[in-house]
Amino acid sequence: MARVPKKFMRTTSFLIFFSIVIIVYTLINYYIFRRGLQAIPKDSTIRTLYTFGFIFIASAYLIGRILERYFHSTITELIVKVGSFWLAAMVYFLLIVLILDLLRLVNFVIPIIPGLIKNNYANVKKYLLIFSLIVVFFIIMIGYFNALNPRTKKLDIKIQKYVDGIDKLKIILISDVHLGTIIGRDRFSKIVDEIKSQEPDIVLIAGDLVDESIGPIVNNNIGKCIERLRTKYGIYAITGNHEFIGGAEPAIKYFQSHGVKFLRDTVIEVDDKIILVGREDRVKSSFTGIERKSLEEILRNVDTSKPMILMDHQPINIDDALKNGIDLQLSGHTHHGQIFPFNLITRKIYEVSWGYKQKGPLHVYVSSGVGTWGPPVRIGNYPEIVLINLYFN
Repeated sequence: MARVPKKFMRTTSFLIFFSIVIIVYTLINYYIFRRGLQAIPKDSTIRTLYTFGFIFIASAYLIGRILERYFHSTITELIVKVGSFWLAAMVYFLLIVLILDLLRLVNFVIPIIPGLIKNNYANVKKYLLIFSLIVVFFIIMIGYFNALNPRTKKLDIKIQKYVDGIDKLKIILISDVHLGTIIGRDRFSKIVDEIKSQEPDIVLIAGDLVDESIGPIVNNNIGKCIERLRTKYGIYAITGNHEFIGGAEPAIKYFQSHGVKFLRDTVIEVDDKIILVGREDRVKSSFTGIERKSLEEILRNVDTSKPMILMDHQPINIDDALKNGIDLQLSGHTHHGQIFPFNLITRKIYEVSWGYKQKGPLHVYVSSGVGTWGPPVRIGNYPEIVLINLYFN
């Protein structure tokens, strides 16, 4: 029996997954569309505008992402940005519609809706539509301005290992910048300015520096921003899932040419005294067919008596780091859901969805990220730059 090539299997799996996502996305949008349409009088010309406008907005993100892979322009940027805001609005329109339909279902069993509302149902639906538009607009605007303003979070951590000549290492951690169309040169320049103001010894980027396509980054010369960072020990990064989604090799090559050193299942000794470990993202095998190395393999010839800092984009299997003697693990990926109520889901999936945790001698910090993926909106959390004062005993 002939063996099915792994590449064919990966492509098939991706197409199946992508098809499911598109089907679910389409059904959700159709559900919202139908409920909105029912609030507009049948003889109104607004129905036509509503229909075409809804189709454009709902499909804009996907269309824009496809177009920008082939050519990047102001038009493709605008299409992506319109679609990205809709992704956030869609979540809250869906919640509103579900709540209203749940009330209707309850009313079918136990009458709770007053007769006055029933007798003026056409007007009530119109007012509910207007009310929903206003509420969602203000939620999105609040989340947008929240996403624009990252906060610097300070954390002191003590490691019970002695380092000759170094009492403290001042680390800046950022993750999930998602540079590209949404997070552009101006936003990233402000992030770099804030990092510079903290005067760190070392800057660590825990994955997803790039969103998807490298095109907008190259066209806007965003790499020049990061060249302004001057630190004692340098700037180190690891791959995240989005590096592989957009094509890891061109992205890594581009940022390495601007002074960022990528650790890809490799180890480096900072000042010959502190071990810095960087793992490839766990999705590597799905995109390249090559498995990332195990932590045991990476640390095979490492002097574990020295302090060990691990960067692993996705905060899964924290016990693996504990078992291998890691002192500090730094991760990102979760965005802490980015938009409420998705933080409720990430809390169930990850042992640490956002913040600090200690397990025995292992210290773990999972960043909510400094950028955004999809909608440029954060609700229920905030973007952060993490300043870690790492003390040695």
